[in-house]
Amino acid sequence: MANAYKSIARIQKTHGRNGEVVAVPAHGLPLLLREGLVVALVPPSLKGSRWQRVVSCDEGRNGQLVRFEAITTLDAADKLVGKTLLACVDDLPEDYALRDPDELVGREVVDERLGSIGKVCDLMRGPQNDVWVVEGPWGEVLVPAVEPIVTSWEPNEPLRVNLPRGLVDEEGKQPCA
Repeated sequence: MANAYKSIARIQKTHGRNGEVVAVPAHGLPLLLREGLVVALVPPSLKGSRWQRVVSCDEGRNGQLVRFEAITTLDAADKLVGKTLLACVDDLPEDYALRDPDELVGREVVDERLGSIGKVCDLMRGPQNDVWVVEGPWGEVLVPAVEPIVTSWEPNEPLRVNLPRGLVDEEGKQPCA
């Protein structure tokens, strides 16, 4: 099976004179660039390689300050502005699917005690963890996307959770109206 690639960031602007650029996450993703990651630049240049290895990566206020192996001048960095960075899904963190709105929105969420609590309709980013907004028979349920609450996130399967008591109104075992 061929590798799957995901758009993870976009080059927003240059930074400095030595080829550094500022990359911002794509599609509501968290910051995913890291040292050693190989990415494809899209659209590719007519000359040179479309593939670049991240040499250094630091988190900044407006994205990530990134330096690529083969980009060493301001002119070369300027040609990257506006390009999208694709990464092989296998090279992304194991919990990547838990943080990708494209993978989450529309997925069913099943609690061990309550059964189906609905479908993910939104993702809220937090400083410590993300929170899934789930709409269903219990109303709107905010599910912290952390272990041990999230117990399983297999592809093409419902997301399995173990909600702490009190997160939904279980009084009388009736869903919220």
